[in-house]
This record gives sequence, C-alpha cells and structure tokens, in this order.
Amino acid sequence: MTLGPVAERVGLLNARYKHHSATAVLEHALKDADLGRVALVSSFGAESVVLLHLVSIIAPETPVLFVDTRMLFQETLDYQREVAEKLNLCDLRTIRANPNRVSFEDPDGTLHQFSTDACCGVRKVEPLERALSEFDGWITGRKRFQGNGRETVDFFENEGDFRIKVNPLAHWGREDIADYMVNNRLPRHPLVAKGYPSIGCAPCTTPVKEGEDPRAGRWRNSDKVECGIHFIDGKAVRLAKENSL
Repeated sequence: MTLGPVAERVGLLNARYKHHSATAVLEHALKDADLGRVALVSSFGAESVVLLHLVSIIAPETPVLFVDTRMLFQETLDYQREVAEKLNLCDLRTIRANPNRVSFEDPDGTLHQFSTDACCGVRKVEPLERALSEFDGWITGRKRFQGNGRETVDFFENEGDFRIKVNPLAHWGREDIADYMVNNRLPRHPLVAKGYPSIGCAPCTTPVKEGEDPRAGRWRNSDKVECGIHFIDGKAVRLAKENSL
C-alpha cells in the first residue's frame, strides 16, 4: 500500500473524524487506509490505563509499546504487569535501550544529573524511534488539558512529515479520565495516591504539592517539559514551564 504525504493524510483524517468521539476515532481510524500501520505507545503512567482499556476492547490486536528505561519506579513496573494481565494485552512489547549505547553514554548511571535531554535521548527516544520504524503512526494519550503546548492538540498530528500521531483523548478533561476509571473499575497507579499525578523515571520525578501544575514534578527546577518523543505540528518543541501554564 502506497500512502500519500503525511501532512495531506493528517488533514484528511482530522476533517474526516472532526466530530467523532474518542471511541469512534479508535474504532474507525485504526482501520483507515490513510493511517496505515499503528501501535499504541504507553508509559503505564497515571492516566494510561484509560487508553489501554479502550484499545483492548476496540482493537485488541494493536501492538502496545512500553519503553523500560531501567530507571522507572518499581511501582510502575509492577503496575505494568498488573494492567497487562487484567486487560489481556495480546501484543505487548517492552522496548529497552541498546546496552552498548547506555554503557558508552551513561556508564555510571548519573547522566540524568548532568543532561536530562541526553539521558532521555539514549534511554527513551532512540529505542522508541527504533521500535516505531515499522509503523506509519502511533497512538498517544496526549490531552489538551495537560497544557505544555498540548492546548491545541488534534486527533491526528503530523510528526516530522514521516509519521502520524493519533491522540484519541485529545478533547477529554481530567474529570472524564477519572470517571472512566471509576466506571470501568480500572486499577490506579499506586503512586498517584502518594502525590504523583504525572509519572516518569524515578530520578527525575517528584511529588506535586496541592495547587501545583500536575506536571510540575517532572524534571523539577528545569525548563524541560517533554522527554523528547513528542512533536508539535511536525516539529520538536521545548517550552519553558513558566510560559506553558
């Protein structure tokens, strides 16, 4: 199958599914020729179980890519196993960095203390890019209410003119996420109850105080707001936290 230019396909898909719901986007778009081969990328974080549950019902054969940076909380690893078993995920793929690259770039495991971008690059961005190379698009849990440049996220995004990003929950609010978890009796990530509304790697994630932005605990005291795997309108964008609230 020959697919047209990414920008053109994104425009067609957004117009085609403009008034659809999240479930309809998943139900129909995953079978749409303009989308091509798609995988779901999940961090098994604070809100991940919603999208995982939807995909497990609507398109259970969809590959699920989980990037294990080997610096995740033990709670995340335990939660990943619990959710995978509960939802009967049938094509779960754990992605890890090339050990030779890690040994060269971060021999003593302290790279995150000096360059969070470099650490994310070798442990997350590179292995995920390698895993996604066989796909034409990928599904994410990005939502407009999360801020940090996500306020105008559409169902479909152009990623660097080479791949399509699908954001089925783009228009969901925080209450929608919470209600869906309760109504479907989905397990919560254990760290949420301990003050972690957004969860990444253990060395770079801290609890969030009441009144703080939910992502304030990610790379605290730095301008970094994304690990580097997300693009906005086809371009990698870094936004200072004080300008993105």
